Amino acid sequence: MSADWTWLFLDAHGNPVEGEGLTTTGFPTQSDAESYLGESWRELLDAGVEAVTLREHDAVVYGPMSLRAAE
Repeated sequence: MSADWTWLFLDAHGNPVEGEGLTTTGFPTQSDAESYLGESWRELLDAGVEAVTLREHDAVVYGPMSLRAAE
């Protein structure tokens, strides 16, 4: 099974965020990618990630989606 589903991590200005602690590997299914996000969103916020975009290959599936609670 291939790892076709990936997250693009974005800062508060919409710029890509890279660095230690951010996964650079893909996931085999959309469900696996979303499970990762559900388990890791707090750590992502601590690493400076404010929003995420889910991609399948190079196509955007959805996003950017804020990691902060709606006010």
